[in-house]
Parts: sequence; structure tokens; C-alpha cells
Amino acid sequence: MKEPSMFDSFSLKGLELKNRIMMSPMCQYSVDKKDGIATDWHYIHYISRAIGGAGLVMVEMTDVEPDGRISDHDLGLWSEKQIPALKKIVDGIHQHGAKAAIQIAHAGRKAEDAEVPVAPSAIPFDENSKTPRELTTEEIYELIEKFRTSVRFAVQAGFDVIEIHGAHGYLIHQFHSPLTNQRTDEFGKELTKFGSDILKAAKEEIPTDMPLIMRISAKEYVDGGYDINGAIELAKAYKEAGAEIFDISSGGEGQIAAWGKPGTHAGYQVPLAREIKKALDVPVIAVGRLDDPTLANAVVGTEDADLVAVGRGMLRNPYWALEAAKQLRKSTDEIVPVQYKLGF
Repeated sequence: MKEPSMFDSFSLKGLELKNRIMMSPMCQYSVDKKDGIATDWHYIHYISRAIGGAGLVMVEMTDVEPDGRISDHDLGLWSEKQIPALKKIVDGIHQHGAKAAIQIAHAGRKAEDAEVPVAPSAIPFDENSKTPRELTTEEIYELIEKFRTSVRFAVQAGFDVIEIHGAHGYLIHQFHSPLTNQRTDEFGKELTKFGSDILKAAKEEIPTDMPLIMRISAKEYVDGGYDINGAIELAKAYKEAGAEIFDISSGGEGQIAAWGKPGTHAGYQVPLAREIKKALDVPVIAVGRLDDPTLANAVVGTEDADLVAVGRGMLRNPYWALEAAKQLRKSTDEIVPVQYKLGF
């Protein structure tokens, strides 16, 4: 039997990828105004990675309301006016043989430019952060509908798959973490209710053949936070609510950022992805210091994950996937643009 490779195709329901390499969603903080509309920078940035051979190009964290952004320079998808610029990006990605994804989110208490950020409970991120306002139960239901609207707009823009961001200490993570959710209402008694209700709303808006991705932090690295066993229970609830692929990251709550300890060695999050995959029998995406092509390919080859997401490696080199194929002596016929064949 042929050993699996990150250059193998991948399919789930109606999603068909030419390879298992994903460009990880990375905020560009490059919106010119406060309108959340993608710019020429975003177009060039994402289309370059499609030309560069990635099978799936995921557009950065895109938020459901203005005060749900990390900064006023982030993308938004709360208005129909924001759809055309994203559709142009999707069309460009498709033109170069890749599929397009988008990450839908709300920063919650980590919304740095919001005058008063919101959260499940009035607990600031750290001593230098604003104290958020606790959401009312009615406002939470309104936010679920805002996620629904953003998902609907993403479908209208032509995205092939959508990811709901429940990691890195943003709003959904704030709800399912016991560190930040001290509510006494239904959203406090059932920590996964907010994320689950968002997934259910998203399922009602996407085509029936489109899988839904959920990103979670599988470990919090802070006293009182959940570990991989807690993450497995979260993932089970989200799978039941409709998530069909899990994007496995870690960190983001307490004082620990997504790039904090122990993320100092290559592939440090891969064991977390492997455990989620094993426990839930679902496709998973591994991410986190997978810049080395040999390592990234091994993650798929050992079946620890179904896809690998490359972040900083693709910031440094838009053609990371092409170079990886050359380095690993894989066929480049299907991913190298005809204009670049001479270089390979």
C-alpha cells in the first residue's frame, strides 16, 4: 500500500482538494478603513498562495460585527457590501486550482479597539486589557444570529468550506472555558452551548454537501484550564452540533497566547490533533511549526492528521508547497503553474 502523503488528494462530502496542504488563517491587519472590506493586499496575498500550490487557502479571521474584531484593521463579514471583495479573492483562488476557505469569528474580550469589549463574564484578558461587559442572554442569541448571517454571506461569496473559530481565547473559546465563563444562565450551565448553537445555525446556511470546520484549542497551558481530555469532550459536543473537520491548535486563554509555551519545538501540537482524531474518528487539521516539509509530510504519512496547515512558512514563502514538492521529490506536474515549469 502506498504511504500517505500531503500531496495526496483529499475529499469529504463535496469538498475536493488537490492536496492536503492548507494555508493557515493569519490576520493581516491590513484593512484600510474601519469598513472591514478586503483590499488589494488581501487579494495578492491569498492568490499568491493558490499559485504557490496550496490545496486549501484559508482567509484570515473574519468577524461578525465591528466590535468583534481584534483591531479596526481586520476583515469583517457583517454587511453585504463586504461580499464582492471576498468573492474576487475566491474567484482568484479557484482560477489557480485551489479551494477557498474562510474563518468566521468574534474576538470577545480580546477586541482591542472596541470601546467596551464583550464576553461571557466581566473578566479582562490580562492587567493591560479592558474589562469586558458581560453579555446578556438576549445578546448572546443575537450574536448567534450574527454568526449565521456571516456564514450566509460567506456562502454567497463562493467559499468552498467555512471554519468557525473556537480557539485562541476568542469569544467561543471564552464561553467553553471554565476560566472565563462564570455565568449562571443556560450558557454557563452548558459551556459548549454557544459554540454548538453557532454550528447548528451555520449548518442551516451552508450547502448540504459542504463540510463544516471547527477550530479549537486542545490545551490551555494555564492553571485551571482544560487539557486534552477536556478538549475531547468539547469536540464531541461540537461534532454532535455539526462540525465535521477539526482544526487543532492550542493556547489562548489566561496569560498564555497561542504562540506561548510550550510551543517552541516543531510539531508541538501534532499529538493533540492525533488524540482528537483517534477519539472522535473525524478528519483533523494539524497546525503549529510545521514549516519543515519533511515533518509536515510525515504528519500525514503517519496518519496523525488528514491535512497540515502551514502559517509562518507561507508568510516567508508563498510558494512553500511547490518548494516542498521539489525537496521531497514529489511530482510537481499537478501543482506547478505552466509558467513556472522551467524552474522545476
